[in-house]
Amino acid sequence: MSNDPTLWQDFKLAARLGEPARPPLALIVDSPWLAGYAGVNTKDFYLFPDIWFQIHRRLLDRFPGVVWIPGFWVEYGMAVEPSAFGVRIHWHDDRPPSLEPVTTSLEHWADAPLPNVHEDGLMPLVYRLYGYAEERLQAEGRGIKMVCARGPMVTAGWVMGISALMMGLVQHPALVHRFLDKVTTTIIRFLHAQLDTLREPEGIMLLDDIVGMVSLEHYEEFVEPYLQRIFAEFEGLVRVYHNDTPCPHLFPAFTRAGFDVFNFTYDVDLLETKKQIGHRIALMGNIPPLHVAVRERPETVYRWATNCLDRAARGGGLILSLGGGISPGMPAESIDAMLQAVRDWTPPDLPPEQIAPLRLSKEEKPARKTRRRPRRSASSPP
Repeated sequence: MSNDPTLWQDFKLAARLGEPARPPLALIVDSPWLAGYAGVNTKDFYLFPDIWFQIHRRLLDRFPGVVWIPGFWVEYGMAVEPSAFGVRIHWHDDRPPSLEPVTTSLEHWADAPLPNVHEDGLMPLVYRLYGYAEERLQAEGRGIKMVCARGPMVTAGWVMGISALMMGLVQHPALVHRFLDKVTTTIIRFLHAQLDTLREPEGIMLLDDIVGMVSLEHYEEFVEPYLQRIFAEFEGLVRVYHNDTPCPHLFPAFTRAGFDVFNFTYDVDLLETKKQIGHRIALMGNIPPLHVAVRERPETVYRWATNCLDRAARGGGLILSLGGGISPGMPAESIDAMLQAVRDWTPPDLPPEQIAPLRLSKEEKPARKTRRRPRRSASSPP
């Protein structure tokens, strides 16, 4: 969603591998950043619709050149989809809720009944808030364009525990399939229910970082069929997939999943990724969200944004973004720098292969993600 309708059209053109006159800048934004940016208690952000609405609405005026993805996202950290399965939720004043499985028994979850997406967990509150926001936006001649859901693997991991899920892939594959089938059905129904609250929806986004933790063999058995099922259900809409776990071994397989736009890790080379899969999937990235957008000065953010455009914007299919969602604590000036880079950019004379990529120093590069604690903060994409 954007303050300028033409920017959404540019986003859709790039998503279909087209080349807009100016590359779009799109940013994934949600509560881990928004509450801190606005200086409000995280519980208040979730609880009071007017506070929530005004924070999202002011983004459109403060950053008129940004396409916000999904825009007015109704989320409670990672809690919505797992809540329908009965996960324990622990609420906090200064961060999204953390989650705790009620049982790690795979046998239990394989036999669990399907949630009712219209009555269970936090899902009914999502539709209610979307209806509230859509009514207010329609009065301005606007509307929400995209809805979201967490993917099958990450949802299953929150519900039963990531260790139990990963062990189940090897020890009890049939039970894992039964549970993932239920989760996938729930996700599809949840997305449909959200879309039904909007007047003119045009896209969906699926987020699942856990996928990046599996081998190609396990991906093809336990992930690909369920991703294909979800994205096929929404053919005709713009389909965005977020997975910022470093997993280049899966990139060729992702071209079969059925999504249009891939928001991926900054920890891979943007130009090489475009050469590998850019003929099939539009790329959304690739500025480091924490080590550059949060920690560096605006001039450095500007250089990274320009480097991404110089190396990958020509030929279309690029949406400038972070290599993930907006990290907590990112200053507004970093967004201003990205916007300025887009405004200033003109295609360079050198071919992309002759333009060196910017790289983080070894001291700046983060360790790979781990999920070993039994209770984790249910924040959205890092």
